Amino acid sequence: MNIYIRSSACISPQNTFGMDDFLTETVEYNGTRLRAIEPDYKQFIDPKLIRRMSHIIKMGVVSAQECLNKGNIEMPGAIITGTAYGCLEDTATFLTRIIEQDEELLPPTAFIQSTHNTVAAQIALMLQCHQYNNTFVHKGISFESALLDAIMLLKENEADNILVGGVDEMTDASFAVLSRLGLYKRWPISNLDLYSIQSKGSIGGEGAAFFLLTDKPSENNLAELTAIKTIYKPANLEDIETRVVSFLAENSLKIEDIDLVITGKSGDMSHDEIYDQLDHSLFKNSATANYKHLCGEYPTSSSFALWLASNIIKNGKIPNAVPVKNLKSAAPKRILTYNHYQKIYHSLMLVSAI
Repeated sequence: MNIYIRSSACISPQNTFGMDDFLTETVEYNGTRLRAIEPDYKQFIDPKLIRRMSHIIKMGVVSAQECLNKGNIEMPGAIITGTAYGCLEDTATFLTRIIEQDEELLPPTAFIQSTHNTVAAQIALMLQCHQYNNTFVHKGISFESALLDAIMLLKENEADNILVGGVDEMTDASFAVLSRLGLYKRWPISNLDLYSIQSKGSIGGEGAAFFLLTDKPSENNLAELTAIKTIYKPANLEDIETRVVSFLAENSLKIEDIDLVITGKSGDMSHDEIYDQLDHSLFKNSATANYKHLCGEYPTSSSFALWLASNIIKNGKIPNAVPVKNLKSAAPKRILTYNHYQKIYHSLMLVSAI
């Protein structure tokens, strides 16, 4: 059974939402954090509801609705999301009120909306969707876990037109904490210079990307999601190479059959060692590109990579915002994405033309 991406929608630090042009211009930031460019939510959500929604809920709900609109689907057969941090803004609000109000007379809204499954639940409430609803909180492979769940539902004929999304937000508090842990750079840089400046840490990011998955072929589908694989704590570089080769072999492919490899290089010199070594070994003759200068680093950034890959295939071109090394085909038909988060959670996604 083939799995197809019928439609997609993405809110990110770039102009990716509701734009007819596909990343024709790169939005440049100078700092250590990229903020999502948010649409006019009043066009999608009742203004009375907006004021009760946090940043991540609005991003998730609107990108999900746009994905359904693009796929001409009113009611999905299932809703599955992946998030590592969940609703940080509501969590911080609730904890702050506990302290400020001495644990008395606490308004319940922030507590109710602080759980990780709030985004998927809110989408279902707005659509009045009573179908399968699930959220995966698997750190750096949360989005991939959601995809795997959707694929299993499709193959078991349990649902069709499954809405799958990856969403994470960056708040001031979480950015400060993660910066202290060394995840982000200490000094401001341009996101366009992310890969040329060798230093510790990446740049913080956030976003929401949703996809409508189906097993029904159509000329309107964006691309085929051929295969997906997750890897937990590989032993070394040789282990990673072996698993990549094995992953391709399972789909009757070799690395030479891949038109473009999109990697999760983040600008963190310690984490990028893996990508640099692969560039000189397994990927040395492959066309390679990166994506985190566009969206920043966050646990579900691989959802942006899948959005990028599927739209490259559908549009038949690679946008100028994505520089490619060793470009062989201006219109890639097979794209492999490889990303790791904190060297622990690795994932591979293979996207093909229909």
